[in-house]
Amino acid sequence: MAAPLDLVEVVGRMQYASNITLLALDVEGCQWVYKPERGEEPLWDFPSGTLARREVLAYEISTAMGLDIVPRTVEAEGVFGPGSAQQFVDEDVDYDPRPLYTPRLSELLWPFAVFDIVANNADRKIGHVLRERGTGRLWAIDNGLTFHVEDKLRTVMWGFAGSPIPDDLLEGVERLAARLDDDLSDRVARLLSGAEAGALIARVTDLLDRPVHPHPPQDRPPVPWPVW
Repeated sequence: MAAPLDLVEVVGRMQYASNITLLALDVEGCQWVYKPERGEEPLWDFPSGTLARREVLAYEISTAMGLDIVPRTVEAEGVFGPGSAQQFVDEDVDYDPRPLYTPRLSELLWPFAVFDIVANNADRKIGHVLRERGTGRLWAIDNGLTFHVEDKLRTVMWGFAGSPIPDDLLEGVERLAARLDDDLSDRVARLLSGAEAGALIARVTDLLDRPVHPHPPQDRPPVPWPVW
């Protein structure tokens, strides 16, 4: 297992994040979004001090699926202790994402929707998909509310409900299933718990058995608040 990334300097803070989120530099001067475990606000339904690890696993699951929609995210050690570090993305702040969602969901959002089903993402807001300046590439950020053992999917992408999962994305789910059988489920169990590893395997199995985007739940809020 790789040693945690060493973050040597904090140069800024993201003011509107619900948890402490910092801009930090590594020894080579590269920029990272640093989320220390000690800066997490307590939640009633997620174990304290685990959101940073969920961010790391979100990247690893995305990579195992061949999606590459989550910026590189690794375990880190910084001035405020252990946490996660995600490669900084230069967001195109002038970009208006609303055409991706209205009048119907863009096909460009399918990889994000499938990832969220697998990861059981409880917080997919519009602003959690951003476009990189210059490249136009779309990235999924703020993936800490993931991998819960209970069904938690809350998303702004219910427009895909009832639609078959595209074949190329289903192949990614199959690749993930193979990795979980190999070594990745042990990694999830080490960072979170055996129960959460088992729940991830069950979601992947269920999606392969019935490769259709689910419908919104009726027994809990289906979208995060605020949606942006």
